[in-house]
Amino acid sequence: MSHFAKLSTRAIPITPLNNKTLVGWLKKQKQKVQRWIKSTNFKASPGETCLIADEKGNLNEVLVGVSENADLWDCGDLSNQLPEGIYKFKHSNAKDIETWALGWALGSYSYDHYQKNKSTKKTRVVLPRNSDLETMVEAVFLTRDLINTPANDMGPIHLEKAARTLAKKHKAKFRVILGDNLLKKNYPSIHAIGRAVKTNDQAPRLIDLRWGKINNPQLTLIGKGVCFDTGGLNLKAAEGMKLMKKDMGGAANVLGLAHMIMAAKLPLQLRVLIPAVENSVSGNALRPLDIITSRNGKTIEIGNTDAEGRVILADALAEASSEKPAFIIDFATLTRAAIIALGAELPAFFTNDEAFAKTVSKTGVIHQDPLWRLPLWSGYQKMVKGKTANLTNAPESGFAGAITAALFLQEFIEPETRWAHIDLMAWNLSSKPGRPEGGEAMAIRSVFATIKEILL
Repeated sequence: MSHFAKLSTRAIPITPLNNKTLVGWLKKQKQKVQRWIKSTNFKASPGETCLIADEKGNLNEVLVGVSENADLWDCGDLSNQLPEGIYKFKHSNAKDIETWALGWALGSYSYDHYQKNKSTKKTRVVLPRNSDLETMVEAVFLTRDLINTPANDMGPIHLEKAARTLAKKHKAKFRVILGDNLLKKNYPSIHAIGRAVKTNDQAPRLIDLRWGKINNPQLTLIGKGVCFDTGGLNLKAAEGMKLMKKDMGGAANVLGLAHMIMAAKLPLQLRVLIPAVENSVSGNALRPLDIITSRNGKTIEIGNTDAEGRVILADALAEASSEKPAFIIDFATLTRAAIIALGAELPAFFTNDEAFAKTVSKTGVIHQDPLWRLPLWSGYQKMVKGKTANLTNAPESGFAGAITAALFLQEFIEPETRWAHIDLMAWNLSSKPGRPEGGEAMAIRSVFATIKEILL
């Protein structure tokens, strides 16, 4: 169901007010309305609502408290709080209306695919003309749905199908390198992590989507697609394993971002690479201190089989970098260190490009989709050097884990290639207005805005 509606005479007006504008609004109202507002103790605090009926007892108007500067989340619960119907914001600023409407739509999301006879309340809001919010909401919901789907229905083959469906929707080229063909095509790191499973639905693969004209600037997006992460032979404890269906959150976010780019028909040559695997346990699973050779020839010593994400990304980054695109961006649920440093709601990003760093920091604030830069600190480079191989996937000190992971990935980027790495949680630990508990799209709205600014 669409969360937005075309302008209708039946649309119930929503009047956004703050505690300053409430005073002036009240002076213009009839005494009975003033008495009603007083009796409900409505103070126009952000997110607070007040329903006003007409003479016949029908809902006639909704008051909603908002911040002085339009805040995305002030209206994040409106679709759940209001009765069924079509609504429109009564306000002069179209940008503010878009902000509140986006919060409305994001808050209306629910993942109820496995709940029978689940009733859905139909509340919709009218958008300003020429708004592109519908596509943005589709991208966020696609991302959330993919992450929320349980691993028994979101293995590598299901992730492939989701990417294939998106490619078909936008008439993009699509191919997959599957199973032992990864070795034949020289993607040994992806194969090594995923080889513990042989069934077709779980076998490792590299998903490759291409879209756009070849004379446009090339943007390559890479998403970590570990559909379930047991930790491998370095098996996770129960507490650490519970949410590991979300370990393909990087891939999900990349597909959401790709949808936004293709739907907007940005003049780019887009490539999407997703190494999709299960990090499982079996007789041929990768072992601690095994050494594998990556696509660009660098050898990797496996210090911990539970640091698998950077290993599969190594091959994808090497392939992406070999084409010398205008920009590479990877998304990955990569380290606990980033979450410890910044919390679950603020993704870390690393980049070798100052224009990207400056712009994405700005757009993150504007779109309330923030990221925080951490350094590619060269002083820690020695920590990712292996003892018996070029690199280790698990530095022994355990310090600066998000930084050393990024430095590991940088080993697979060609010099002069512009690149950004985003280390994200991809999950809301609890529900907040506009952000229900579960899988989450993080940074794709701000990165989309950044791409338009620095590449077009």
